[in-house]
Amino acid sequence: MAGKNIKVLLVEDNPGDIFLLQEFLKEVTTVVVDLMPVERLSEAINYLEKEIFDVILLDLSLPDSQGLETFVIAHHQAKATPIIVLTGIDDETLAIRAMQQGAQDYLVKGQVTGDLLVRSMRYAIERQRADDALRHSEERFRVALKNSPIFVYNQDRELRYTWVYNPSYGLTVEEILGKQDLDIIPVEDAQRLITIKHGVLTTGIGTREEVSITIKDTTRYYDLTVEPLRNESQEVVGVTCASIDISERQAALREQQAALRDRKLAEEKIREQAALLDVTTDAICVRDLNNQIIFWNKGAETLYGWQATEAWGKNASELLYDEPSPEIEAALLQVISKGKWQGELTKLTKTDKEILVASRWSLVCDEQGKPKSILTVDTDITEKKHLEAQLFRAQRLESIGTLASGIAHDLNNILTPILAGAQLLPLKFPDADKRTRHLLEILEINAKRGADLVKQVLSFARGVEGKRITLQIKHLIVEVAKILKETFPKSIEISTDFPQDLWMVSGDSTQLHQVLMNLCVNARDAMANGGSLSISVENLLIDENYARMNLEAKEGAYTVITVSDTGVGIPREILDRIFEPFFTTKDVGQGTGLGLSTVLGIIKSHGGFVNVYSELGSGTSFKVYLPAVGGMETFSPENLPPQIGHGELILVVDDEVAIQEITRTSLETHNYKTLIASDGIEAIALYAQNMDKISVVLMDIMLPSLDGLTAIRTLQKINPQVKIIASSGLMSDNKLSAVSAIGVNTFLSKPYTVNELLLSLQKILSSEMLSAE
Repeated sequence: MAGKNIKVLLVEDNPGDIFLLQEFLKEVTTVVVDLMPVERLSEAINYLEKEIFDVILLDLSLPDSQGLETFVIAHHQAKATPIIVLTGIDDETLAIRAMQQGAQDYLVKGQVTGDLLVRSMRYAIERQRADDALRHSEERFRVALKNSPIFVYNQDRELRYTWVYNPSYGLTVEEILGKQDLDIIPVEDAQRLITIKHGVLTTGIGTREEVSITIKDTTRYYDLTVEPLRNESQEVVGVTCASIDISERQAALREQQAALRDRKLAEEKIREQAALLDVTTDAICVRDLNNQIIFWNKGAETLYGWQATEAWGKNASELLYDEPSPEIEAALLQVISKGKWQGELTKLTKTDKEILVASRWSLVCDEQGKPKSILTVDTDITEKKHLEAQLFRAQRLESIGTLASGIAHDLNNILTPILAGAQLLPLKFPDADKRTRHLLEILEINAKRGADLVKQVLSFARGVEGKRITLQIKHLIVEVAKILKETFPKSIEISTDFPQDLWMVSGDSTQLHQVLMNLCVNARDAMANGGSLSISVENLLIDENYARMNLEAKEGAYTVITVSDTGVGIPREILDRIFEPFFTTKDVGQGTGLGLSTVLGIIKSHGGFVNVYSELGSGTSFKVYLPAVGGMETFSPENLPPQIGHGELILVVDDEVAIQEITRTSLETHNYKTLIASDGIEAIALYAQNMDKISVVLMDIMLPSLDGLTAIRTLQKINPQVKIIASSGLMSDNKLSAVSAIGVNTFLSKPYTVNELLLSLQKILSSEMLSAE
């Protein structure tokens, strides 16, 4: 077959399979295949009437014929042309039946390569030619035995050779006549022949067998026919034998069997490799240099949503990208020039969902080293990047919070005497003129504003602890909605929605009220021309999967407050910065940038978290997640007006002179007596001297020489019943826990008002009187 084209009639109705076979055969360089494709069996029969083909590739499933009948019709029409069944039906039984009917081979689509197909066609042609030659030889034997190479002979009942024509085994007629098989061929081979011939002598029935005979270390194979030799009385008097040397044919058959074994091993290896590619969760794609997809594994089906049959032949850029980008062009140039590229890409799924993948590209070359395709392996990192963004934001906010809280202690110490002084001055000068009273009012108001500003910074930094009660969020929402409807422009429509079976939360109602107001004010500012503001609440059970996707979430029950507006939305580039303190997009003088940072600080201190969803031009939604609790709703008592003291002695311990003076003045104005200490050592000495007279110790936690916690523990050793109010402008969660652990009665956060100080004293002294009774 070398140097000659193979003319092939392809009977196939699937254009994709025709294209694939053409591509396979193009890769074969040892022979040129002239392929004539037709889609129907009737068309094939018409061609066979007019043209001669070397081989026929036949699909069993055609528009005008199905199954084995297709082969029977084609074989009947083209008896002299070898037929190879090439079908998608992987059925061993059907394959055996087709081979029994005369098919030269049975190949399954998807398991075929160009080389395998050409080898099969070559073998089919050679086998057909061999079969034709055998048939011609048998015909010639019948016509003119003398022109036949067949070894023909007769043997009597003792199996002695009595007549020989065309002797074989390398012997002459004379060397064979009168001999038995044991006399002329090896014993083992002779015994095999004797057994066959005795069987014919005994039964009187002829037989045909393939036998091998080894002479001079050379084994030859023969097609042996043995028929009974009868006399005129029809008695079996011997055997007539015809032996044809089929060694070449056997060699070809062994070669075919070896090729078949190799093909099966190769197919098995391909199946194993394909199975491994389908097991991986990565998306694996192979595309040719025209960017057409030629391979698409199960991982790609799962990740992108396109089935392999949908992706094959498609342009990869059109299938996976919204629009061409310079990044993709650069990646293609690098993989062509350097053989590899890797990076992160945003791709589209079948549902137009954007996903982020870590993509690795490798150039695939043929045996001559020429580039032929690009292998792409994609790993979905969308969730990983989302979690990284959350982590980076949390780390950034934590560092900003640490910086913000670092100045809070000094600010609180500065504001405490200013605020207390502003409240005491009107009492000292009751007859002051109107202008002076107004100035004092301004002083007090701005001192309170400064204190509130510091508290907002602290609430962002570490979450300020408030008075926690079990409360029902819907009551807060009703109250906030009423305020909003009275104060917001009429162009903003306000709506609320909450279920009747809403879960309770543990929280500070004042702080949560502040959270809602901050979010609603921001929503109002985003709707300058009016719009809709909705506040809704729902119950939510967070599972492990949700918690894995949100670093701040934990498994459990949550009450979720959603504040949504139809405003201008938040640009994506600043969405990650909106919770930073002092970051604002408002004009100078219209906002401090602390509103959302305060919201975040308060919610974190309540064990919750905040998510924001916004689209430019389509509004914003803030979702506030608060851990739900059981139990009944509780209500905080009304703040009682402070009562004056009854001459109780209070030990004030603080290292700030201004705070010492203002606290002394505040207490003495309200009928208390005071002792002042500047550090823990002085406080212990004064308490030891006046233990029986001192009713309460007001102790700053952050003191020089001896810190407040150590001083408190020492006072408790002196008097286990000592009454202590701890005070500080900045307290970490660890120190707050330590203060609570050592049995401090009350904690007073700086800057505090005179009323807050007096109410704390009243609470401790009242409890002492009750215990005494």
